[in-house]
Amino acid sequence: MRPAIALLAATCAALAAGCSPEPESPAAAAPPPSAAVPKGQVITAGRGGFIPEGIEYDQANGRFLTGSVAEGTIFEIGRDGSIVPFIRDADLVSSFGIEADEPRDRLLVANSDRASFRGDAAGQAKLGVYNLTTGERLAMVDLGAVLGTQPKYLANDVTVDGAGNAYVTDTMNGVVYRVTADYQPSILHRFTNLPDGAQLNGIVYHDRGYLLVVAGEHMYKVPVANPAGTTKVDVAQPLAGQDGIVWAADGRLIATSYSSTQPQLVAFASNDDWATAQRVGVAPLAGQATTAAAVGDEVWAVHPHFADDEPPTIEQAVFE
Repeated sequence: MRPAIALLAATCAALAAGCSPEPESPAAAAPPPSAAVPKGQVITAGRGGFIPEGIEYDQANGRFLTGSVAEGTIFEIGRDGSIVPFIRDADLVSSFGIEADEPRDRLLVANSDRASFRGDAAGQAKLGVYNLTTGERLAMVDLGAVLGTQPKYLANDVTVDGAGNAYVTDTMNGVVYRVTADYQPSILHRFTNLPDGAQLNGIVYHDRGYLLVVAGEHMYKVPVANPAGTTKVDVAQPLAGQDGIVWAADGRLIATSYSSTQPQLVAFASNDDWATAQRVGVAPLAGQATTAAAVGDEVWAVHPHFADDEPPTIEQAVFE
């Protein structure tokens, strides 16, 4: 959910999110022995293997929802760790970022295929749209079709603006797609000069009419009405390996680092409409994470367990 603002991967690092080509070993995914032990609550899922790369909090219905890289299914995760399938759709192959569009009672799902990390499989970039209350499918939009034939596709993350237009990052192609409220797709912007092999990942919409998009340690501001005016945000103390980003209730931007050696959330703020940004808080995490969800004034990060079959966890962040 995007709080009001007046206010290839981590699967690519292990499967999709930050974009190193191979999964890390279970040993590498553990935090170093000297790491501080976070003090927040932890929800442990009742089983492993489904790899929830994306997480969202459905405020209207009071529940955590996650995607599933391995199974595609959208799951509801209870505070007791219970796992209940919410959306089963044969066309959902690998669900990555998800976004609750509560004003329109929709759930937006970045629909990919983890096979794109193996061999010559092209994968896919699609946007699934579902009723947030019932799970009924409303649309399945083929984003890659507007780009034309490419070697690889990966719909990674999704956000929505106040008019119901959705925006989806394609990690493999450096593209931000726009999908109108009546499900017409187009290319909003294509990055052609991302530095150091960085690949697009997390995305959020700001009510002043622009997107913030991260790629590696870099952050970009994309004006929706003038995407050619895209600029790089000058970030003091940038965060390496950024994955999902989410607005906190107080207007801070929370970025997840998918690092296995220093897993953390970092809070950024800006006093000049995101021309520049500064770190204003850090929350160490107990293990490799990909994305986070705002739950009222709290922020919770998901640990998907790419490299093993241990149950995923959802951890309440404690900022220092």
